[in-house]
Amino acid sequence: MSEDYAVVLISAPSEAGSLIARALIENRVAACVQIIPGVTTTYWWKDKIEYDEEVLLVVKTLHSRFEKIELLLKELHPYDVPELLLLPIRGGSEKYLNWLRSSVEHGEFDVPTL
Repeated sequence: MSEDYAVVLISAPSEAGSLIARALIENRVAACVQIIPGVTTTYWWKDKIEYDEEVLLVVKTLHSRFEKIELLLKELHPYDVPELLLLPIRGGSEKYLNWLRSSVEHGEFDVPTL
């Protein structure tokens, strides 16, 4: 049963992170999104090392919602190649997992426009 559940990690600029988090909740593709501020990201981009201040979104969802999350990111994320990682949840509190499932299964998905 817990194999249906997932955590998705997304990094973004602060303002975009808030917009993305709200869209994920409003569209019922996530039950909860934690926004962790103050993340410094170091990475290779176009043959040089870059540094950015970002937020990290920790998204609690169902594996079946991953494609919809990806569609939302294509619309809302300012990066050409945004971080989008799916991590399976192998266990957890039964009450929490039931709440997670009920939170995302009772809504329609609609990609918001900017």
